[in-house]
Amino acid sequence: MPVSEQEAAHRAASDAEQIAWVDEADNELGGLPRAELRERGLIGRGTVILLFNTAGELCVHRRTLSKAIYPGYWDVAAGGMVKQGEGYLESATRELEEELGISGVPLREHMRFLFDEPDNRLWCALFSAVSDAPLTLQPEEVLEARFMSIEQALAAAKTQPFCPDSFEAFKRYLASGAAGREISA
Repeated sequence: MPVSEQEAAHRAASDAEQIAWVDEADNELGGLPRAELRERGLIGRGTVILLFNTAGELCVHRRTLSKAIYPGYWDVAAGGMVKQGEGYLESATRELEEELGISGVPLREHMRFLFDEPDNRLWCALFSAVSDAPLTLQPEEVLEARFMSIEQALAAAKTQPFCPDSFEAFKRYLASGAAGREISA
């Protein structure tokens, strides 16, 4: 499936965005274009937002083929890079609205951790939210989305490619015992 001109333009603009550049202790060092962070193997800041409905199902979506990393992969979370001068919560709020059209919902921060792979080094802030509002998918970033049980998401990850950074956040979320308390909180 070829990448559309709109997706290509979105990718070019995304690669040029000034992203918060940090060290291994999450101290901000300045801002660099997203593409430069990747090319130089430097660490940026990212947000991961697990979106649940009131039935306790998780929103899982498939990334477009124009994404710089993990194109076409399934993702258990909305999220993205924190822009220079932006806080984690501000970024998570923006990303949830941009990717899935969800706004005005409380975001709960669970943890921060360093995700460190050769092509993807970032300090992640993990958030969750609950909403039954209809999804409005960002066509340049999201091909399709659906809600499924946690068990279904874990099973799907055994047979389909899932984004390793957000899936790592999801596993940490589950290990923390936060699942199940989300809807009742």
